[in-house]
Amino acid sequence: MKLKFILTSAFIAGAAFASMAQTHVEGEEYYKADQLANAKELLLRNMNNPGTDKSVCDFYLGLIAINDGNLDEAKKYFNDGTQANPENAFNYVGLGQISLKAGNKKEAEDFFKQAEKVGKKSAPLQIAIARAYYDTDPVAYAKEIDKRVEKARKIDNMEADIYLFEGDCKKDNKDAGGAAGKYEMAANYDNEATEAYVKYANLFTMVNPQYAIDMLNKLLALHPDSALAQREIANAYYNAGQYKEAAAEYGKYVKNPNHFKQDEDRYAFLLFYGGDYKNGYDYSTTLLQANPSNFTAQRYQFMNAAQIKEMSDQLLPMADALLAAHKANKENKFAPIDYILIASEYNSAKRPEDAQAVLQEAIQEMPDNPEFYKQLAMTFVEENNLSKATEAYEGYLSHSEKPGYNDFIQQATFAFYAGVENKTKDPAAAEKYYGIAESYANKAKEILPNNYKPVKFFGDIAMQKAAEDQVASAAVPYYTEAITLLEASENPSRYASDAKNMYNYMGNYYLDQKDVEKAKEYFSKYLTLDPDNEAYRKFVEGLK
Repeated sequence: MKLKFILTSAFIAGAAFASMAQTHVEGEEYYKADQLANAKELLLRNMNNPGTDKSVCDFYLGLIAINDGNLDEAKKYFNDGTQANPENAFNYVGLGQISLKAGNKKEAEDFFKQAEKVGKKSAPLQIAIARAYYDTDPVAYAKEIDKRVEKARKIDNMEADIYLFEGDCKKDNKDAGGAAGKYEMAANYDNEATEAYVKYANLFTMVNPQYAIDMLNKLLALHPDSALAQREIANAYYNAGQYKEAAAEYGKYVKNPNHFKQDEDRYAFLLFYGGDYKNGYDYSTTLLQANPSNFTAQRYQFMNAAQIKEMSDQLLPMADALLAAHKANKENKFAPIDYILIASEYNSAKRPEDAQAVLQEAIQEMPDNPEFYKQLAMTFVEENNLSKATEAYEGYLSHSEKPGYNDFIQQATFAFYAGVENKTKDPAAAEKYYGIAESYANKAKEILPNNYKPVKFFGDIAMQKAAEDQVASAAVPYYTEAITLLEASENPSRYASDAKNMYNYMGNYYLDQKDVEKAKEYFSKYLTLDPDNEAYRKFVEGLK
């Protein structure tokens, strides 16, 4: 009996069961796609299911054990495989590989001869022997490897296994282009070789995701029920940043009986990042109902709920429960988004101290993440503690890769009001914060020299630092310049609040200087921005 017929028949039998039962087929696919942990889980899970070829399971489990360095375990699997089906020649190859690793080449060759006796003229068998040599020592056994590949070619030059093996060798030698060519040839020669499509896609999934997606779509067209194909294309879409498409494919995959439980959590993740918050919330809730201790599901339930307006009144208890679960088990780790969403909820609930505790833990865990410092600053703003807000925001700026104009203006704002906050109780601290505000206003001006805001800050600071009898004039030169810049901007009314403050100040300054016409000019500009202010209008009209 020819081995090619045996293995093909086993594959077809397994494929026939795929929609009704779980067999060795998916585990074999994952092994050939170099996903050994996933392969092992499926092979063990499906070992005793109807339709499973135990000798095939034993062979791949033995190879996985070799890879893990467990040679005794591997030997047991291969021996079990020969007992389950003495006609499956591959388990003899596995025993030969163990002998090679033990340094007993003669014994290995005897096993290979036994395999050939059973398998006779089989190109896949010759490649399996070549792999046994290659995985043991590709340099020492280079001649033996070449000999086996040549024998495989003479048997069947269109055998996909030949090109898969050659592709793997090229990949090991960092020849991605050469490997891709070999994998593509394997897929062309045998569309049942699912690993060819997956290995090709894996070469491109990070550098050119669309190549990977196109190849995996070809595989899905041929094998729409393949869990491996569904999972891989979902991951390819994810790597391409196409989260909605990734979620759609994962939605099909998690319904496949050969999916992995841990991937259910990833589906919840993809629903969230794909913006499908309602389905993400519902799916996470379903996972939690099945397993109330599923911390990842709890995280995504809260993340999705936080994006759903109608659930706003349910967020606080969910945040409390999630934080409690995190603190109860050191294995329950948070990602940055967890800290930020919980802190934001506490801040909205007027619990700034709780928000601060969450963010301080976040900073301790991930001190280089600038967003934590930014959020921490906002909790201090909620408490009207601008001094601490300034200090926290300094952490944001120092950890940001390239802070910009808005960042500098924000810190100038915090520092200015921190100065005002300390003006009476701690003049030295006030002076320090005014200096910080001025420094960041200058940095902002360097970026946008024609923007009015930094110059207005100079006027605000000058006014705060001026002696009481000089307050009315301290900001004049700065506000004069700032008003000119503001009025030259594309949309001056957008900054109506700042403009009105400056117009009112300048009007009062000129009124004090007995220059009524100049005062009216600024007061009139104020009224153009606030035409319904009748009291102000009467005041202006009464000026003489």
